[in-house]
Amino acid sequence: MNYFSSAFKLGILGGGQLGKMLLFDTRKFDIQTYVLDPSDQAPCKIACDQFFKGDLMDFETVYNFGKKVDVLTFEIELVNLDALVKLEEEGLKVYPSPKTLKLIQNKGIQKDFYIQHNIPTASYKRFDDLKSLVVSILDSKTKLPFVWKCTEFGYDGNGVKVIRHISDLDNLANVECIAEEMVPFKNELAVIVCRNPSGEIKTYPVVEMEFHPEANQVEYVICPARINDKVAEKARAIALNVSEKFHHVGLLAVEMFQTEDDEILVNEVAPRPHNSGHYSIEASYTSQFENHLRAILDLPLGNTDSKVAGIMVNLVGSEGFSGDVIYQNIEKILGWNGVTPHIYGKKQTRPFRKMGHVTIVNEDINEARRIAEEVKNTIRVISGH
Repeated sequence: MNYFSSAFKLGILGGGQLGKMLLFDTRKFDIQTYVLDPSDQAPCKIACDQFFKGDLMDFETVYNFGKKVDVLTFEIELVNLDALVKLEEEGLKVYPSPKTLKLIQNKGIQKDFYIQHNIPTASYKRFDDLKSLVVSILDSKTKLPFVWKCTEFGYDGNGVKVIRHISDLDNLANVECIAEEMVPFKNELAVIVCRNPSGEIKTYPVVEMEFHPEANQVEYVICPARINDKVAEKARAIALNVSEKFHHVGLLAVEMFQTEDDEILVNEVAPRPHNSGHYSIEASYTSQFENHLRAILDLPLGNTDSKVAGIMVNLVGSEGFSGDVIYQNIEKILGWNGVTPHIYGKKQTRPFRKMGHVTIVNEDINEARRIAEEVKNTIRVISGH
């Protein structure tokens, strides 16, 4: 099929920053794009050919949107699965497929999948609701401390909490959840795997993630990870295995723990472009977004190697500020070598909301990390009042 400068239509469910960055590459290739999102203020609105406002969890809305396009993809997992299944049954190409999404959308099902396929992961228990978890703790069947995760609708640190005392469970939603053993790890790593329907498959280099201690959000992504080659090879091999078991098409971001004795445990996956791959826009031969596009259109995959070391800093809303956004001191960092800001287009800020990111590229990873810290300390995402 002729995808370029033609009547072909690519549909994207979700109009957030991941979609906006994907649209940079659809525009580069002149591929026609339709986007569905519940918000009039969606970042994608300025960059797609046609924008549709609607509920991503509503069957009719998603189904009717899918009927307008030739290939359908998504930038957020929280979409109506039944509509995707019906569209796929009727012959629409949906990537990643609803079968893959079904195994990933619920974290309990995702964890069970790892056990069934002998993929190393931290021990866990599943609970129908918070009450049954509390009973299990009181009966001494579940030991503190552990990591609590709601199985659905969690994102960016929401829906994850370290539980050290039973009182830490107060005010958590009474929903299906898992209690996961706390793993003593020395690094959080991620590998992005790219796969097209013909079976061509590539992995990006292993990246290392540094987290904000309170917000449970990634603060820095460092590529390449500062680990030895043997650990890096093991991480890439496990990510490839995970990808093949899920039969996914497009991108699969595999988040992992490196334990004290260099074992690799899979934490969770995301079947779409991912925060851990943003560095690739500046640092790689082919960005994760371009490779997602190549994969879902069954085109040859691009080179995933890095041209240069890259570090990404997330720009999140400063604490104590809500309202119309102001990026304080952004002009200062624009004068620095190898520094590129990406502003997502969200007009309203609130504490810890992801508002953008900055990539730092440098021949020397340690110098890049030093500049990243300076960027973090210089820019503030605040509001006008």
